[in-house]
This record gives sequence, C-alpha cells and structure tokens, in this order.
Amino acid sequence: MAETTVLDQIIEGVKEDLAARKQLVPLEEVKRRAAEAAPARDALAALTPNADSAFAVISEVKRRSPSKGALADIPEPADLAAEYEAGGAAAISVLTEQRRFGGSLADFDAVRARVDVPLLRKDFTVDEYQIYEARAHGADLVLLIVAALTDQELSDFLELTHELGMNALVETHTPEEIERAAKVGSKIVGVNVRNLKTLDVDTGHYAELAKHLPAGVVTVAESGVEDIEQVKTYAHAGADAVLVGEALVKHAQPRETVAEFTATGHAIRSAAR
Repeated sequence: MAETTVLDQIIEGVKEDLAARKQLVPLEEVKRRAAEAAPARDALAALTPNADSAFAVISEVKRRSPSKGALADIPEPADLAAEYEAGGAAAISVLTEQRRFGGSLADFDAVRARVDVPLLRKDFTVDEYQIYEARAHGADLVLLIVAALTDQELSDFLELTHELGMNALVETHTPEEIERAAKVGSKIVGVNVRNLKTLDVDTGHYAELAKHLPAGVVTVAESGVEDIEQVKTYAHAGADAVLVGEALVKHAQPRETVAEFTATGHAIRSAAR
C-alpha cells in the first residue's frame, strides 16, 4: 500500500468540504455565476518578464500552514492585499482551503473587492466545480497540483481554465511532474521545493529542477522565502517569479517587503539577460 502523504490527507478534507458546497450550490448555478462574472484579468501577461518588470512577486494571504501552524492573525485580508498591491505585487494569492490553511472564499471575496491585480484562488483543485467556482468569485488564476491529478484530469482542468479566460499555476515537485506539466501545454509552471511527505523545504533544489523546465513558460519558485536571500537564490536560478506567503504575513511592513523583493529580483534577472 502506498504511503499516505500530507497532500493526500489535505485532499481528503477538501473533497468532504466540496461535497457540502455542492449540496448548497449546484454545479449549474456555479456555472451560471461564472458566466456572469466580469472577465478575468490577464495573469499570464502580469507574470511574464519584460523590460520594465523582469521579475514578479505573487504575494499570498495566508493564515496558517500544515508545517508551521498559525502564521498570522489577519483580521482584514483586504487591507493586507491592498498593501501588497501598493508594494507592486504582480498578483495576489488567497488561500481558500479551510482545514489546514484557515482560508475561505469569504477572504477571497474581500480581497477581490479591494484590489485590481490578478488573483490566484489557492486551493487544491480536484474537481471542475472548483474551477467554475473560482471564476464565479472573480479568480484570474487557479492552482493545479500535478501530484494531485491524473494526466487526463490535468489536461481537462487546464483546458477548462483557459476556456473560462483564466490561467493556471501548474505546480510541480519533480522532473517527472515538470514533464507532465509541459505535455499538457502549461504556460505558468511553479516549482515547489517543499517535500510533500516530510514538508521539509530545500531552496537549493530549485536550481536542479529548473534545468528541466521547458523554454517559453513563466516559471514560479514556490516555498521557502523567508527573507531577501531566498529571493536572490531563486532569481539567480532563473525564476521569473516567486510566490511568497509566510515572509509577508509575518512582516510588519508587507508593502515595503514586496517592493524590495521585486526590485532585487528584477535587478538580478535584468543583469542575466
């Protein structure tokens, strides 16, 4: 029998909570709401390096994590998101998984009403319902974790995401998963350096995995950013963007920190061109 991972445990809870939401709001109703939502913002363009912005920061509204427990009391997620936007965040990620991360769609709605940058609905996508649900709530990006999906699910979910006008952050952890992400035509590929079995993080692992990334995709380094040094590590390894949660929610000056991370990464990536 295969070993049960933390990811497996999280997804079990996600499916239970999803079943409850389906009872309250049927799929057809969610599809209707998605169709009536304002058009999605172009997250791919926001994250793609250019002369003015060679590096992007995806700033995350994150209350808890399975590895660290409670991270920060965030009474007003919209206020925090506004600080991120003012600091130059290219996109904002909002956790909506409740059991392990303390997130909610209410948090997402509050942030959507406040900021104009692209928003990532950060959750564990295992059903098309969640993709329509994300669009209905104004999401511009969804998270697709390769390790949690079959090849067919990954392909179908990515296609649906694009049909709805959104983009997907396709998260990988191994060379094999990067290959799977490439095969389905992923445009934004995240490399998460957190071990799904132990939850340990090795930021140095990104450079090794990055060698397997296909050309022409936007690459996002995920996990392990505690301060500017990790941003430098990822930028030197070729990352186009970093996704940062803990370092920002625990920081007294999130606006200034986002600006510093962005400027540092931009300088490194610009010099490497």
